[in-house]
Amino acid sequence: MTLVDDRPPPTTPADATRARPAPPARSGSLDAGDTSAVLGARGGLGRRLGLRLLAVVLLIGVWWAVAAWGEDDPVIRPSPGLVWDTFVQLNTTHDGVRGYNGQLLIEHLAVSLRRILIGSAIGIAGGLVLGVVLGTVSWVRVMAEPLVTFVRALPPLAYFSLFVIWFGIDETPKIWLLAVAALPPVAVATAAAVVSAPISLVESVRALGARRIDTIRDVILPAALPEILTGIRIAVGIAYSSVVAAETINGLPGIGGMVRDAQRYNNTAEVLVGIIAIGISGLVIDGLLSAAGRRLAPWRGR
Repeated sequence: MTLVDDRPPPTTPADATRARPAPPARSGSLDAGDTSAVLGARGGLGRRLGLRLLAVVLLIGVWWAVAAWGEDDPVIRPSPGLVWDTFVQLNTTHDGVRGYNGQLLIEHLAVSLRRILIGSAIGIAGGLVLGVVLGTVSWVRVMAEPLVTFVRALPPLAYFSLFVIWFGIDETPKIWLLAVAALPPVAVATAAAVVSAPISLVESVRALGARRIDTIRDVILPAALPEILTGIRIAVGIAYSSVVAAETINGLPGIGGMVRDAQRYNNTAEVLVGIIAIGISGLVIDGLLSAAGRRLAPWRGR
């Protein structure tokens, strides 16, 4: 008679370690690319706003200390109080004078924003078309890419004089200057993004019989959209920074024209008010573009 030992074999420590189930994933674990969740865990929106407000307060404190140091010189070192009084005067009717040159500060800013909107729209549209062509047609890319890089390297004032000669001193040269300034960044970003589109997806849809235009519309452009939106943000920033150059000639009304005109008369406080207005409105526009990018391309980085 044979005895069968049906007891389980002894387990070693190594076997016990291998058999131990893995701990369940924590529900609050963060993905590596979830930057917003990381920032939220470290204090969220309130902490970020507090830090930014602190930075502004420190900057104003340094500004006040520099203005108070030495002799009172409103031309070289205008104080924050003087700049604030100037800001109030530029937004009201003071001693029979309405704003600056008969226009309030907000009206000067609105005129410049309209020019930037029209010029940036023309430059972005042209840059998108040119970038898609550069990214999909190799011989066009070889021919045109050096020219795009050449224009991108030029400062706006370098070709603004040509626009004044060709189109006069009206609105047209200003619009064309902003359009030419905005076009190269969008074209370069779009071309690079189109060239970098996933080859596997492109070959898959072509194997299924998709036409070239369908491949570009349904595969290449959605994959390139995040980089295209980044190029648009850069282009709008460049166009905005070029507004002072665009309004050097016959720029009133306009915030850049106001800054240039105030500089001629050494009105430093008015120059600073214009610069601050340009900077704050630029921050708002960039924030809106960033929010639009997150909404239009939520798959960015995934």
